[in-house]
Amino acid sequence: MKIAELIDDTTIFVDVRTPDEYQEGHIPGALNIPLPDIFNRKQEIRGLGEKPVIFYCRSGSRSGMAVSQLQKEGYKEIYNGGGIAALQSALLEKGNH
Repeated sequence: MKIAELIDDTTIFVDVRTPDEYQEGHIPGALNIPLPDIFNRKQEIRGLGEKPVIFYCRSGSRSGMAVSQLQKEGYKEIYNGGGIAALQSALLEKGNH
């Protein structure tokens, strides 16, 4: 499934980059949970419910690690959106954000 197919008005985005990277630009409304903080803040992610949650970073590497780790713990409806530039392009194509 392509990430663009998951995006709608209920999609939640989690930016796993550093706070400085997040401040330089991010998807509007995205939560900033840096990769090193994922396990300390995983209840925040679980609290998001059954909505699709798309993780992203600069290139897709850190977001891939976050998704992989959380899936091993049984998290569902979480996806690696890859890098921010590709995700922003997908959002533009969908007409969202």
